[in-house]
Amino acid sequence: MASKSHQAEAQQLYPQPTRVELLAVQTESNQKPKWTNLLLLVSLATTFGGAVSTGYCIGVINAPSKLMKVWCNQTLHDTYGSNLSESGLDLLWSCVVSVFLVGGAIGSLGGAGAANKFGRKACFLICGALFTIGAVLFFFCRAAGSVEMLIIGRFIVGLASGLVTATLPMYLSEVAPQALRGTLGVFCAVGVTGGVVVGQVCSLGDAFGTEDLWHYALTAYMGLILICYLPSYLYPESPKFLYIVKGNHAAARRELQRLRGENSEDLIAQEIAEMEAEANAKVQTSSFCDVLRDPRLTLPLIIVCCFHGGQQLSGINAIFYYSVSIFEKAGLSTENAQWANLGAGCLNLLISLLGPWLMAYCKRRTLMMFSCALCSVFLFTIAFVLYYIDFVSWFAIACIFCIMGYIFFYQFGLGPIPYFIGAELFEVAPRSVAMSMGSLSSWTCNFIIGISFPSLQNAWGAFVFLPFSITCVLLCLLTKFYLPETHGRDPSEVAPLVSKGFRSKVK
Repeated sequence: MASKSHQAEAQQLYPQPTRVELLAVQTESNQKPKWTNLLLLVSLATTFGGAVSTGYCIGVINAPSKLMKVWCNQTLHDTYGSNLSESGLDLLWSCVVSVFLVGGAIGSLGGAGAANKFGRKACFLICGALFTIGAVLFFFCRAAGSVEMLIIGRFIVGLASGLVTATLPMYLSEVAPQALRGTLGVFCAVGVTGGVVVGQVCSLGDAFGTEDLWHYALTAYMGLILICYLPSYLYPESPKFLYIVKGNHAAARRELQRLRGENSEDLIAQEIAEMEAEANAKVQTSSFCDVLRDPRLTLPLIIVCCFHGGQQLSGINAIFYYSVSIFEKAGLSTENAQWANLGAGCLNLLISLLGPWLMAYCKRRTLMMFSCALCSVFLFTIAFVLYYIDFVSWFAIACIFCIMGYIFFYQFGLGPIPYFIGAELFEVAPRSVAMSMGSLSSWTCNFIIGISFPSLQNAWGAFVFLPFSITCVLLCLLTKFYLPETHGRDPSEVAPLVSKGFRSKVK
């Protein structure tokens, strides 16, 4: 918390506007959101360098998996003189895939401490360093004949990816003016979705997904890292982090002036007044233990964790993992089914590009309930038609239609909103912990789905999609009864609405 002398100095240098003036400025800024060159640069660079690289590391591993498994088996034989059984090789490959998710969970957990200790921009730079180390290990693991380098590399890029999902939406929402916070908050979700598609394309057999080039596929994201991190000396630190966490008012104002451009004194004065009011709050809860113990933060923390975890438990990754087999049941060849799966990924990306526009003009509650309700219907229908797919000829086509419908409506709310809802529910001090806990929930549930889905599918068959449908229903109810509308509101306005836990009256 800023000292009293700093507060007095700030009030003298930057006098707070009256409530009428604040509302007038806020209304004007909401009507005319301003994209400056620096804001556009940092938004695109962090999205491509951080979020797209994260999605790339998720999507690149699937297509060349058979070739990589053969290499792993041969490498272990050459190094240790032993051959793995089929089950042993499957277990090894599960470790290669899942260690990325373990790294993501650990990176998310460390995101809160890193964001508050080093800053939001510094976390982005740390992510770049981790991605680079992982790429080096990927590139040389084949030449070195080391499966261990592959596993360590996957763990390190997992750490970077977890740190990205925990801190990047927070960073973008804090450098954006209020009218653009929802738009920039969804950039991370769009970037991850786009990165998955890029990774799928680069790992195709017609690109780098061959016996001799698969390590190039794992490393190709370094092109984005180099391009996006070279101008990093220009990127600003979060003004809110500087003002509220560090108490450095002069530096915060300098960064605001750089971000907002010329002729923005009214907007800067409004933002400084908001930050000053937040810095003067009676309690600035920032540590993990304090946030978990504070009853005023219990409900918003539950919402953030449920949204992140529910996003994964809604079955989006299971759909993508097993859509190839469904397309094959519809009569497509294996190759055409893979291309159809890529088409589903492209649809996912295309609809996600609507996210910035939707978040700029639409209410969060409406979008989330609309998305969850329709996703629940499509998931239930998928389970039904899959169960009878061998008895009704046109059910295969109906199943493909339902998959596409689910992907379409997923990106209206269930896909993008969990990434940034923590930045709109929490004020600056506890925000990093909330975003970190939400990201941890996401990576943990992703790991659970990856480990348990094949076994559950063997046991339950088509009915494995029913728990996903139920998850969407529960998220819809949570949104209806406990999520306040955050669109166009500062977190200081939203926080009191959820401060009484499940007795809160949201609106």
